[in-house]
Amino acid sequence: MTRHPLPDAPEIALVLRRSARARRFSLRVSRIDGQVTLTLPAHAREAEALAFARSQTEWLRRALAQSPASERPAPGGSILFEGARRQIVEGAVRAPRLDGAQLIVPPGADRLAARLEAFLKVCARQRLQAATEGYAAQLGRPFRRITLRDTRSRWGSCAQDGSLSYNWRLIMAPPCVLDYVAAHEVAHLEQMNHSPAFWAVVAGLRPGYAAERAWLKRHGSALHAMRFDR
Repeated sequence: MTRHPLPDAPEIALVLRRSARARRFSLRVSRIDGQVTLTLPAHAREAEALAFARSQTEWLRRALAQSPASERPAPGGSILFEGARRQIVEGAVRAPRLDGAQLIVPPGADRLAARLEAFLKVCARQRLQAATEGYAAQLGRPFRRITLRDTRSRWGSCAQDGSLSYNWRLIMAPPCVLDYVAAHEVAHLEQMNHSPAFWAVVAGLRPGYAAERAWLKRHGSALHAMRFDR
């Protein structure tokens, strides 16, 4: 994803998105991670779009000041894992390894982000695969496969062919929250909607889902605060 520094305000980076449906320029600041997206019509000139964004510099600064602060992994810092902060400590290991309240990582800050992202994805796949298989067996509905993504708008999705997709950042949430999302998506194998019948299926799979769903609404943005891009 290419980011364009805003002219006259290089501290603001824009992600340009062309849309065949767009009729005018528009700016959006993500409430999750503060990403600034500049949408422009398919055939609009990029220079004109950047000029529009420049005219909105003060608005962008105010919006960004209200967005969650992002952080990057660093030795001595910490990272969320299964709902708890784990201290990042360099050690004599070949790959990240959890040791109580510490996450032991190989030396080398230049590769830390990539190593941690890979570690989180592996753990997320293991946990989500197990949770999905358990709920699917409980419901008696097979699923096709699961994929992991890093989406901002949703934590999971279910396709018509029975394929399930999850946000791998769920491994950073408490295990019960990850389990709720797995139950939610598996319930779509029976009810491809959000009707009362669907929520009845979710309740059957996960009776305490209301509190877990509320946690995700209140604290979900914190899972996006950690940045792994280089």
